[in-house]
Amino acid sequence: MFELEQEKERVLLVGVSVDDGDDTEESLDELAELALTAGAETVGRVIQNREQIHPGTYVGKGKLEEIKDLLWETEADGIICDDELTPAQLGNLRDELNTKVMDRTLVILDIFASRASTREGKIQVELAQLKYRQSRLTGYGTSLSRLGGGIGTRGPGEKKLEMDRRLIKSRIAQLNRELKDVKRHREVTREQRSRNHVPVVAVVGYTNAGKSTLLNKLTGAGILAEDKLFATLDPTTRGLKLPSGQEILLTDTVGFIRKLPHHLIEAFRSTLEEAKYADMILHVVDASNPQMERQMYTVYETLYQLGVQEKPIITAFNKQDRLEETFTVRDFKADDTVKISARTGEGLYVLQEKLENVLRQQKVAIEQMYSYREAGKIQLIRKYGELIEEEYLEEGILVKAYVPVTIYDKVRSV
Repeated sequence: MFELEQEKERVLLVGVSVDDGDDTEESLDELAELALTAGAETVGRVIQNREQIHPGTYVGKGKLEEIKDLLWETEADGIICDDELTPAQLGNLRDELNTKVMDRTLVILDIFASRASTREGKIQVELAQLKYRQSRLTGYGTSLSRLGGGIGTRGPGEKKLEMDRRLIKSRIAQLNRELKDVKRHREVTREQRSRNHVPVVAVVGYTNAGKSTLLNKLTGAGILAEDKLFATLDPTTRGLKLPSGQEILLTDTVGFIRKLPHHLIEAFRSTLEEAKYADMILHVVDASNPQMERQMYTVYETLYQLGVQEKPIITAFNKQDRLEETFTVRDFKADDTVKISARTGEGLYVLQEKLENVLRQQKVAIEQMYSYREAGKIQLIRKYGELIEEEYLEEGILVKAYVPVTIYDKVRSV
């Protein structure tokens, strides 16, 4: 039996720099990674310096001629623009260049479509894709029919792209109804966690910062962890027992990225809102990435868009094993920071101690004498709080502990 390897698409990357101090070059580096993850090979790149993005064709007339020549020289199958294109830009570029035209948003959506495995993930991705493509049907329909596959054809696919707008609106409405059911289920799960009084820590970070590797190392979650952008898409929640014996829940979230499509933020809002309802945030940063500070800024911007504010934050500067020399790391938005390597385990015990310290600040300190008939209350403290000291005396059990405010009334001695 012969296995036929799918031929990689060859693409040119196109970006517009509107400011001398911007990071268009680094943004194209990231776009090249996205293209590779989506299954395409970058064979060239073009950057134009302009005061603003051309409203009709994204780049100016001169650059269009340069791109035409480069397409011919490199035998590229299409171009990927570093910003989300309007329907007019999309159509004009395709007419001018006579090639497949994609943008950053389409590539990210395509990667999400290939990574979604749960029912919720698949609904969210299809919803985001249909909303994005609803106004671009005329722009993509013919080019996809002509080129037959490649980036942009996963998920809803070509058949759905050729549906008329009425059918697409109907499908979007149906997906929204399904998503509401899933959201209700997620809210019920959240309420159950809240009633159980187990603190929830949301793990957030830029894509490929090492969140999944960290979760695997701390909890043995066994989730996919690859050195790729958006290696994992569907959120995972696992229990972790801290050194003091207290149990917490760690919830992984979808990785953030610059220019994260607003369609995705909307579609994945219920998933991303795990951070909003968590007791604290664990922000994982790739300390070996030259764009570390820019990535941190993107994460905080996305959290702000989601309304995640006033939460305690611990920032873990990951991948210390990749650094050739140590340097001082700072995060002025965080309550505490720690250097770790999720791969080697370096600093993970310190990280857990810092998690305990921050959670302790949200608790009430108690020092009480319990009669032996009330010993069951000490079990509650062990499970949901932090038992510092217990001493068995003739008149009862003397306990020093920190307990969540939510169970304080249940553990008070009568």
